[in-house]
Amino acid sequence: MRRFLDGLYRLALWLSALCLVAIAMLVGLQLTGRILDGLLKLAGLPPYGFVILSLSEIAGYLLAAASFFALAATLKAGAHIRVTMLLSAVGEARRHVLEIWAFGVSVVFCAYMTWNLASFAFVSWQFNEVSPGLIPVPLVYPQAAMAVGAFILTVSLIDECMIVFRRGRPTFRAAEDAITLGKEG
Repeated sequence: MRRFLDGLYRLALWLSALCLVAIAMLVGLQLTGRILDGLLKLAGLPPYGFVILSLSEIAGYLLAAASFFALAATLKAGAHIRVTMLLSAVGEARRHVLEIWAFGVSVVFCAYMTWNLASFAFVSWQFNEVSPGLIPVPLVYPQAAMAVGAFILTVSLIDECMIVFRRGRPTFRAAEDAITLGKEG
């Protein structure tokens, strides 16, 4: 089960990276088109007028997908922002209880978010909702990507809750301690 979950988190991180690469490629193409148009104008030739329609919308959808896909792996790496002042002020036994409570509350909120994102995606699919831009992008795709990313985050929170419950220490605590000591790499 551990290998499956770690593979799931890695897959989501790769999907996030692919979304970012797609954004970079689309923006790069648009930029190249504008530069070529400028060079054509300088040469006295008519510009080609290369434009990627709805680029800002598509890039926004890809960025939302990238953000949600990266959430679980970011949690496992200890890169989420956590306020640890209270945790560092209490003893190890109380810290253990507070960690389980925090993960439990996080699971509830994240599951609620996942359910609602999935509902939005389902309604968009049911009614064939599309974006209002020049290219009518079916909204089910970016909404489903967000729902999948939130679901994977929920799974990772449940995973961490179980780890803390059994071992008393979350997997990202070493990274968190290194940051606290100024030894992050």
